[in-house]
Amino acid sequence: MSIKEYIVQKPALKRFMLYALVHPRKARPRRWVSWFVNPFVHRHHRTAQIQWRARLDVLPFNTFRLGAQSIIEDYCLVNNGVGSVEFGDSCLLGVGSTVIGPVCFGNNVMTAQHVVLSGLNHDYERIDVPIKNQPVSTRPIVVEDDCWIGANAVVVAGVTIGRHSVVAAGSVVTRDVPPFSVVGGNPARLLKQYDEALGRWVSTKGRSDVNAAGSVTTHSQASS
Repeated sequence: MSIKEYIVQKPALKRFMLYALVHPRKARPRRWVSWFVNPFVHRHHRTAQIQWRARLDVLPFNTFRLGAQSIIEDYCLVNNGVGSVEFGDSCLLGVGSTVIGPVCFGNNVMTAQHVVLSGLNHDYERIDVPIKNQPVSTRPIVVEDDCWIGANAVVVAGVTIGRHSVVAAGSVVTRDVPPFSVVGGNPARLLKQYDEALGRWVSTKGRSDVNAAGSVTTHSQASS
């Protein structure tokens, strides 16, 4: 049994550890955790960069990983309090972006400015309890290799963005994005997809081969 599993099974010990690690009125680690614990628990690749104005609300009991040559720009917020946050190699988190775990980036993923990805949701079902005092739920966000997410886009919990896809600026992504796709709008809809048989990107507007999941049946798929 791991230390984390042991603590979770002991409610009193869990409450004490959370109090020791996190200020009760702030969703961020205490300074002693940032200074003396995280540097030894979360070891990043030597070529990774975290700009000094970035805010890392990371705690030792969940994973935070930054791959080779990846960069977290100034004024970004990264929080792994309720789920791991992992960046592959050669990723860029653009200025002022927010990532709340659980979120996993592949390699060569870039986001523009002020992008929000949150694997966390606040429960609200009880009307006799303030929403801030109700439990939270999580569903992982996965951004596969080679993706580009435009400025001011929002990706909600549970979404997977397929390989080499583009999310247009200002989009709100509420469902999975197929690989090799371009999506945009609120909620985001499929705009283009790469057609392997034609060897080019094609518009999905008005096409009859867009299935219920929002993906396109390419010529090569249709002939198989």
